[in-house]
Amino acid sequence: MKELSVILFAALALAGCTGKKNVQTVAEQTGVLTRTAPAEAASVRLTERFTSEIEPFKENDITPAASGVHIDRILVEVGDRVSEGQLLVTLDPTQYNQQLVQLRTVEDDYGRLLPVYEAGGISRQQIDQAKAQLDVQREVVANLKKNIEVRSPIAGVVTARNYESGDLFAQQPILHVMQIDPLKVIVNISEQFFPAVKVGMPVDLTVDIFPGQTFRGTVSLIYPALDPSTRTFKVEVKVPNAQRTLRPGMYARTSFDLGEKQGVLVPDVAVQKQVGSAERYLYVVKGDTLAERRRVEVGRQVGDRVDILSGVEPGEEVAVTALSKLYDGARIEISKD
Repeated sequence: MKELSVILFAALALAGCTGKKNVQTVAEQTGVLTRTAPAEAASVRLTERFTSEIEPFKENDITPAASGVHIDRILVEVGDRVSEGQLLVTLDPTQYNQQLVQLRTVEDDYGRLLPVYEAGGISRQQIDQAKAQLDVQREVVANLKKNIEVRSPIAGVVTARNYESGDLFAQQPILHVMQIDPLKVIVNISEQFFPAVKVGMPVDLTVDIFPGQTFRGTVSLIYPALDPSTRTFKVEVKVPNAQRTLRPGMYARTSFDLGEKQGVLVPDVAVQKQVGSAERYLYVVKGDTLAERRRVEVGRQVGDRVDILSGVEPGEEVAVTALSKLYDGARIEISKD
């Protein structure tokens, strides 16, 4: 009886082990159910976006040539539009008037001496000295006139006024003028795009305070040297602003269309990030039954797909579902739904 019990127990144990092995074998044969999508060769548009600040295309401090002079009149206010060459400020004309009177005297003296010289009454040296004195006095008066009449060197808008009429000019500029049509944006671009950026190429610009609006500019200047610390180069973008919609100081985003290249696109859901590192990877289907973990280098996003720079070839199938259950060498079953 005791021997019979031992035999029965051994038989039951053997049957149990066989059952577990069969279940495990079935699981391995079945594999992880996943959907796949092909890696596709496609043209990828190279659109790069950069952030920057809008600046006036030109700006000038309006100051006279000499300090310590009294301001006679300031003819404009902050916000006024001015044209190139427009008279903005006049200074105390006292010294100018004194020298102007002296010029009249020198001109009269020269006018009296010239007929005498022509008649042979004085030497060539004497008339030359009189002419030289006249030229010097004319230059003095011309310079003083420039000093008492301060004009704008550019067309723009007055953005600052630091004095009132009658003040004594010291060092601070009397006015500040900015040219705001056009405007400019200085953008720092990575060195890899240096060959692709050309003067005259179009650039799109957006600002947060005007959502949905896009402004068009063009590359007007490319700085010839790169910054060795950042490996970037500066590009100046000229932006028309006839409606005065944009203003200096606004935060802007610029978009450069740098052409296109051939890429390999996969659904973005297929790409995963390794925890604790910047590594990206996905699972490639091998022979319809195995998952192979591949490290990949990721490029730009194109809709719901991502450009794979290295790690996957066009035509290969990649897993897009049940990714948390997959591992390198895992058996898979491809869903047909």
